[in-house]
Parts: sequence; structure tokens; C-alpha cells
Amino acid sequence: MKQDILVKNIGLLQTPSGDHARGGSAQAENIKLKNAAVLIIDGTIEEITWDGQLPIKAGEAGLVLDAEGNFATPGLVDAHTHLVFGGYRQNEIPLRLKGASYTDILQAGGGILSTSKKTRETGFDELYDKSAAFLDEMLALGVTACEAKSGYGLDFENEIKQLKVLSKLNAEHPMDIIPTYMGAHAVPWEYLGRTDEYVNLMCGKVIPYVAENKLAEYCDVFCEDSAFDATQSRKYLLRARECGLGLKIHADEIKAIGGANLAGELAATSAEHLIAIDGAGMATLAEAGTVAVLLPGTSFYLGKNYAPARKMMEFKIPVALASDFNPGSCPSLNLQLVMNMGYLKYGMTPEEVLTAVTLNAACAVGRGHSFGTLEKGKQGDLVIWDAKDMETLCYRFGSNLALQVVKKGELV
Repeated sequence: MKQDILVKNIGLLQTPSGDHARGGSAQAENIKLKNAAVLIIDGTIEEITWDGQLPIKAGEAGLVLDAEGNFATPGLVDAHTHLVFGGYRQNEIPLRLKGASYTDILQAGGGILSTSKKTRETGFDELYDKSAAFLDEMLALGVTACEAKSGYGLDFENEIKQLKVLSKLNAEHPMDIIPTYMGAHAVPWEYLGRTDEYVNLMCGKVIPYVAENKLAEYCDVFCEDSAFDATQSRKYLLRARECGLGLKIHADEIKAIGGANLAGELAATSAEHLIAIDGAGMATLAEAGTVAVLLPGTSFYLGKNYAPARKMMEFKIPVALASDFNPGSCPSLNLQLVMNMGYLKYGMTPEEVLTAVTLNAACAVGRGHSFGTLEKGKQGDLVIWDAKDMETLCYRFGSNLALQVVKKGELV
């Protein structure tokens, strides 16, 4: 039995509401309650009050947390990370500064293939300890749930190793982790020039094993000229769907080669990156209700264009913001910084930003019914911030403004 907790003296509580992703003008709809309190019983929100009133069962709380007039939101949700990997890629920075592109580095044996080599060489326990430390850092920054992809093993044994690391972390760490199989992240060395054979391996052996052993909830593919074309991506995703896995797509990051259209066609839960998306792609995503998971940290780190977030919102596509934490194109897991970029680079309002890193992000990983808002019956995931309002969180950058993080009713 979890300890019951009362969080009181919240100067302003702000949250989206509901369990479905919000697009268009609805993305800016937030509930704002002054002088609020939240009672969490056995890890679940029991009651929220405001205007100085305390919940009816407030006296039953074993722990009372005084927010001291500070701002509160739901726990943040990072809907796109590549959490488990061996090594780092700091050696690529000089190449980028000399003008080498992401594709140039990949084709020269760097990029994902470099990380794949290091991940294959790194043992389970080392990967576990490294990833657990990342999760600790994320929690300290106010992130209470995250999606995490494999994709650096690029063979049966090492993809399964990554997913088993995530499974153990999910069982032992406070963070909620939603695992995604992404064997189709790049074509490994041993299959260069034989991409269709690698797709057949994944479809014939790896995806069924992952699904049967419940090692992932989703399957993702990098649909791009330098990785897997739309035909290969469709085959891979259809096989994943046959096996009962949800669908995600790295789409239109560098070129619009049909990834966003495929996401809409297959009604994928999310399409991610979308820097180069065109109007046809936006129309298909809007019709399907697919969540657009945008990754401004990657645009910043690579010096590339930013995804057309406002245009997507005009199409009423629900927009989520995520870190894309990985060792190559975004070695930052700071979702607070991503919120700043959503405000400053995408031109999103503070209300839209909050929905993007809470409710819409939760829906992008199939958890809109469990967390992403502060409402009766949802998980007790909450952050007290060193701020008075959401505008301040979007305005300040470079400092960790999370004062207290509550996960399933426990102070972490």
C-alpha cells in the first residue's frame, strides 16, 4: 500500500483534461485552479480542490507536502527517447562543424552504426546502470513517464538485450517506461546493400519474438532515403500490427518520401520528427488522428530547420513535444529545454506547450487514460515548480525549475 499524500498551498494548478489527444484550438484548453490542493490515495488522485479548500479526506494523508504557493502541473511525459545505448558520439562534432551532414556521417560508418557497434559490445548490466542514471536525471527534471526505443542492436540478440534492459528498468525504477522495438533504425553493416533481407529478418524472426514475449508495446521504423523506403516501412509495420504491436514512424525528418502519408494510411499512434512534412502528409495525419511528436532539440543540435508546428496545428493535428534523447543527434534529455523551444521556435503558447508535454505526449504512447492530466482517477504524477505560472516555465531556460516531483503518490 502506497502512502497517501496531500499536496496543499498550490498557488496555481494548471492541467489539460480528458484522455484523448487535443488538436487545433483545443490544444490550448487548460484548466487553471488557484490556491489548489491535490489528495492522492494509493497512488491515484482522489480529489482536487481550489480556492483554499482542502479535500474532504485530507486528514487521512500520511504525508503533507506544502507547495508554498508555487506552480503545479502534471508530471511531464517524454514521448520519444533512445534511452539504452553504448558509448557516446562526441567525436562527430568536429565533422559537423566542417559541414558533414547526418547522412554523410552515417555513410562513413558513424552515426547509428557507430552506436550499434558500441551497444553490441556493452554488457547488460552496464547498459542497465547507465540507463537507470538517465532515468534518475529525467525524474529530477520533472519527467515521470517516457517512451524508450531499441534500435542500436540491429540484430536479434542485441535488440532483445536492449528491450530486456527496459523491461527490468520498468519493473525496478519509479519511471513509467513504454518500450518500442525499433530494429528498423538503420541497416546494419552485415546487411548493407541487402536491406530487403534485413527487413525479412525483422518481420520473420524479431518482431514475432518481441510481441510473443511482451518486450515492446510499439514498433517504429526510420522511413527515410538513408534507411527504409515507404514500401519496406509498410511491410515492417504491417507485420508489427499483425503481431499486436502499436505503430510509430520516424517520418519526413530529412525528406518527405511518404512517411507521414504511411502513418496516416496505417493510423499509426504517432508520427515523429516531421521536419520536412508537406501538406498532403499533414492532411493524412489529421484524418487519422495520429499524434505528431516533434523534436526541436534535434533541430537545434543539428542546426536544421524546425518542424512546422503551427501549420500542423492549423490542420488540427495533435502536437506533442519530446526530447529525442540519443547519443548522436540530441544528447540531451532535458524536456524543460524542449518546452522553451516549443515556445520560442515553434511559436506555441504556454498552454499548448503544456498539453504537448503532458496529455498529447501520454496519448502518443497509449497512456492518455492513465496519466498526462491532473484529474480524479488518474495516476498521482505531479510536479511543483520554482515558478508562479506556465509562462515562467516557457520563459526561463537552462535551469532546472522542478522543486518537487511526485510519482504515483510518492515523493521521488
